[in-house]
Amino acid sequence: MTSCLAGAILDVDGVLLASPHERAWREALDGLADPAAFTPELYRSQVAGRPRHDGAVAALRSLGVRDAGVRAADYAVRKQGRLEALIADGQVHAFPDAVRFLLTLKDAGMRVAAASSSKNATSMMRAIPLPEGGVLSDALDVDLSGREMAHGKPAPDLFLAAAKALGVAPSACFVVEDAAAGIRAAKAGGMQALGVARFGEAASLKAAGADLVVASLDEVDLKALGEGRLARLTT
Repeated sequence: MTSCLAGAILDVDGVLLASPHERAWREALDGLADPAAFTPELYRSQVAGRPRHDGAVAALRSLGVRDAGVRAADYAVRKQGRLEALIADGQVHAFPDAVRFLLTLKDAGMRVAAASSSKNATSMMRAIPLPEGGVLSDALDVDLSGREMAHGKPAPDLFLAAAKALGVAPSACFVVEDAAAGIRAAKAGGMQALGVARFGEAASLKAAGADLVVASLDEVDLKALGEGRLARLTT
């Protein structure tokens, strides 16, 4: 790959891993609101990509829960406990296309960072074995997942910190995200944004400003990426 794009910054949940985050948020609602009302669309629009407390507040407000700001802390704690139980039960796996994409970037000499708002992302990546040995987190140059920032997504703080840690200018980085908040954060940081719409959320990712939206990372044109462009592979 050329020097046009020298750094890749990847979200974890929804991009690299299929984690039980959404399920944990939903099940933790029991006693606060109807868990059935916590739809995948609500999760992606209000919770995904945001720091835990911010997501808890947004979810409760969307569901019409009174005193959402006060009750969010308890909701977040309950969600974390449920998530840890699901992780311990093996309810996490890597998306095969994402593993292929990550390893291809590394083979091509690109520096890669993980930058997730989730404090659980690193431990989950350490539980995923790679085909040639080691674990998923070993393939990263930098992992800032769960790092406390003054402002969470959609502010660009986390992605700018990742670019700095990689030693790559923001303009030479692209971000891979599955949430609109993450796409907006990437664009606010002056980076190209690649949206991954695994569950039909292409419209919201495009509306947030994604330069390219794909359903699978196998669709990304790696030659174009090496030229500094995000483009879809054509056959």
